[in-house]
Amino acid sequence: MNEANETSLTVLCNGLLHDGSQAPLRPADVWIRGDRILAVCEPGQVPLSNVVSVRRVDCQGRVVAPGFVDVHTHDDAIVLDQPDMLPKLSQGITTVIGGNCGISLVPVVTETPAAPLSLLGNRQFRYPDVPSYRAAVDATRPAVNIALLIGHTALRMQAMANLDRPANPAELQAMCALLDDAMQAGAVGLSSGVFYQPAFAADVDELAALVRVIAPYQGVYATHIRDELKGIMQAIDEAALTARLGGAFLVLSHHKCAGPLNWGRTRETLAHIEALAQQQPVGLDVYPYTAGSTVLREDLVDGIIDILITGSRPHPEMAGRYLADIAAEWGLTQVEACRRLQPGGACYFQMHQDDVDRAVCHPLTMIGSDGLPHDERPHPRLWGAFPRVLDQYWRVKGLLPLEQALYKMTGLSAGRYHLEGRGRLQVGGFADIVVLDPDRVRDCATYAEPAQFSEGIEQVWVNGCLSYTAQGRACVGRAGRFVSRATQPG
Repeated sequence: MNEANETSLTVLCNGLLHDGSQAPLRPADVWIRGDRILAVCEPGQVPLSNVVSVRRVDCQGRVVAPGFVDVHTHDDAIVLDQPDMLPKLSQGITTVIGGNCGISLVPVVTETPAAPLSLLGNRQFRYPDVPSYRAAVDATRPAVNIALLIGHTALRMQAMANLDRPANPAELQAMCALLDDAMQAGAVGLSSGVFYQPAFAADVDELAALVRVIAPYQGVYATHIRDELKGIMQAIDEAALTARLGGAFLVLSHHKCAGPLNWGRTRETLAHIEALAQQQPVGLDVYPYTAGSTVLREDLVDGIIDILITGSRPHPEMAGRYLADIAAEWGLTQVEACRRLQPGGACYFQMHQDDVDRAVCHPLTMIGSDGLPHDERPHPRLWGAFPRVLDQYWRVKGLLPLEQALYKMTGLSAGRYHLEGRGRLQVGGFADIVVLDPDRVRDCATYAEPAQFSEGIEQVWVNGCLSYTAQGRACVGRAGRFVSRATQPG
């Protein structure tokens, strides 16, 4: 380090530091030079002897934490379409992981993306590989970092003409080659969504063969399991077997026990996942809401749960209304009305609050928003998931210590996805930082008004650049990057 060349630094001073671990908060100053953390010091200490200018940011009464890592997103295209990324940035999120649920922008090239790829919007499907996508991210310079999972459904759609059967050897070889190229170029793993029709016919042999491709890179296998309703235990076991045969870390996406007949079963599923974790590496991600959100599907219409329409291509005027009310107005059953509204999306109020609470608080759980940014009226999790955890689970319900809640959003997530230099506030790490008011932080997004800024997220820094301030509720800088996993094959 050449102290004589030091000209300008930034110090976040007088705050309470959360370093990205589960250690207690402590008073500390965080010094930023360029895109990195220069020092984490006792309050008032100066790490260099020859500093010409210092920008001081007083964080008295505030928590200074690593920028949040959203491990479950569908942000592949939105970082290019709307690079200010205010729904995420305003929550304190500095890194998103795209490509979940088998749905990724890479390597599909098409003008007409079919469901579920249409969840990523109807443009941007023009990146045949990770380098071309990375170049687009670098050129756009979104406000947040993005890491990318490669979707199994996307691989199928690119390599197979008939999706109603398992891949044949030639098709599987083609998918493996595409996936290996993506891992070499920096993808963080593979995702699957056998819950969705285009991947439903895939068997364990097909999936395990692909997981074997990512294993030498220490890639993560994240999966939207086949059944979150009655057959959830068998679906968990299928996912665990796939990851075990392939030799990769398993993440069970948005873990839930869906449907009234399934309520209360997180006692069973979480105990089973704990037992699996004694045999193989397993993690979960979850969002803190009782409703999920996905494409309109008739098999999810049971006449019991509430279903809120988030969008309909043939009937856009029905966005924001409940399916039961639409069906009554049209004189149809709910299934018939669902069919008439397709293609579209909906929020499904499938979960019980007690099950959500158990899943959020489980020690294996990371936080992910699972927001759908292209929906006309998105689920409120798009704008509020992370502050909601801090508000509801730490301050209101007292179910999580603040340090543990923050760890689920930072160090735990970055560590599992091998995002080197992210998720921790330590010397040499990237200066992805959120400054929050612990007394005020809360979500404001609702199902009726989903696009609402959270409160208490005061400043967000991405790669050393001040990117968001609560005062202006605006993106004030864009310094995000494509983020590769830290590990190499071997």
